[in-house]
Amino acid sequence: MELPVVNHEDYFAKIGDDHKFPIKKFGELANYLIQNKIVNKFHKPYACSFETLSYAHSENYISNIKNKTLSIEGVKKIGFPLVDSVVQRSLVATGGTVLASKLAINYGISCNTAGGSHHANYDSGAGYCVFNDVAVAAHYLINRGLANKILIVDLDVHQGNGNSDIFSDNKNVFTFSMHSKTNYPAKKSTSDLDVELEDNLEDDTYIKTLKHYLNELNQENFDFVFYIAGVDIHFNDRLGKLNISDEGIKLRDELVVENFFSKRIPFCGVLGGGYNKDFNKLVELHSILHKSCAKYIGS
Repeated sequence: MELPVVNHEDYFAKIGDDHKFPIKKFGELANYLIQNKIVNKFHKPYACSFETLSYAHSENYISNIKNKTLSIEGVKKIGFPLVDSVVQRSLVATGGTVLASKLAINYGISCNTAGGSHHANYDSGAGYCVFNDVAVAAHYLINRGLANKILIVDLDVHQGNGNSDIFSDNKNVFTFSMHSKTNYPAKKSTSDLDVELEDNLEDDTYIKTLKHYLNELNQENFDFVFYIAGVDIHFNDRLGKLNISDEGIKLRDELVVENFFSKRIPFCGVLGGGYNKDFNKLVELHSILHKSCAKYIGS
C-alpha cells in the first residue's frame, strides 16, 4: 500500500509569470513525487462546498470570493489577483485538505500537495491565503464526529495567526505555532502554544526546541494531527529569517511524523509556505514531507 496523497491540476492558478508566489511548485511537486516513485497515483479532490467552507468562514466572505466581489483592499491583503483560476485553486486546495483528512482517518496517514493557508481568517484572507484549509478540515472532522481533540502543528516560518484566531474559543482544537519572532505577520495573534524563534536560528537549536515542545504536547490526548510543514525555514528562502539546512528540514519532518504516527494518531500533512531562491530545491524540500510520511504507510 502506498501513501495516500491528494493532488489536483487546478492547484496551479494563472497569477502571472512575474508574481512573487511560486505557483508552479504544485505541479512540479506532483511530477517529482511520481518520477521518484514516492507515489504512483493521486487522490483527486472536489472543490470544497459552500457549506463546508462556512464551518470556518463567514458566508459573506465566501460569496465575495466565489463571485469575485471582494473589495480592492481585501484582494490586496491576499496578494493574488481574484480571477477564476485563483478562486478554483482555493476551492480545490481546501477540498484537498478535507479529502486528505478523511484519508488519514482511513489509512492512518496522508498528505496534500497543497494546503497550509494559515493566514486566512473567518472573514478575510491574507498572505497568499484565501481559505484556511486546515481550519475547514478540522471543523469538518469534528462536525462529523470523526475527531474530538485535534492538534495543529504549524512549523511554517510565519505564525499561523488565522488558525489561532479561528480556534481561539474552541476547546476541540489546540493550535501550536513555532515560528520566526520578527517575520510576518507583524502583529501576532495568540495560539494555544506559541514558540517564537530568533533570527538566523540553526539546526541544532531548532531541533532541540522542537523536541522539547513535542514532549509537552505528548502529555495531551489528541485524536488527530494536522501538520503544516512549511519549508520557508530554509536558509535560502526569500521570505524566511531562519538558517535551517536541508538536513534540518528532513530531521524536523521525520521527528514530527514519527512522534505522532508511533502513537497511532491519524496524521495529515499539508505543504505550508516555501519561497526558496532555487525553484528546483524548493520542490525537493517540499517533497521531504511526503517522503517522511511514506516510510510509515502500512507499518
